[in-house]
Amino acid sequence: MQLTVTTPSLLFPAISLLLLAYTNRFVTLTRVIRDLARMKDEDNGDLIRRQIHSLRLRVQLIRGMQSLGVLSFVLCTMSMLIIFFGIPHLGEGLFGLALLMLMGSLLVSLYEVHISTRAINFEIERLERPVASNSV
Repeated sequence: MQLTVTTPSLLFPAISLLLLAYTNRFVTLTRVIRDLARMKDEDNGDLIRRQIHSLRLRVQLIRGMQSLGVLSFVLCTMSMLIIFFGIPHLGEGLFGLALLMLMGSLLVSLYEVHISTRAINFEIERLERPVASNSV
């Protein structure tokens, strides 16, 4: 199989959109963390304690997703450059690594979605609790 310079470039739009989606997830997560920090003074200590571990893990996972996505982008670019300079086998190897990094990024993203879903279930549990009445 002979790769041309245009083959790795096909991943550029996909990787760019993925990085944008990851950044949006990160921004949303920081908003959630800030909201929880404001709730800390209220009587929500149990909810916050249950969320902290999940939030820390999700921040680390998003950082990993972004890192793998950026590495995929860099390897893709290097692959194109190496192919351009006439070393197709090295370019193919770099492109293969770029694909593996992209796949790793997607798998970490899938795991982060799983963690996120668990966090949403914590919120649903809180909503299902009976509301304490003020009647005596």
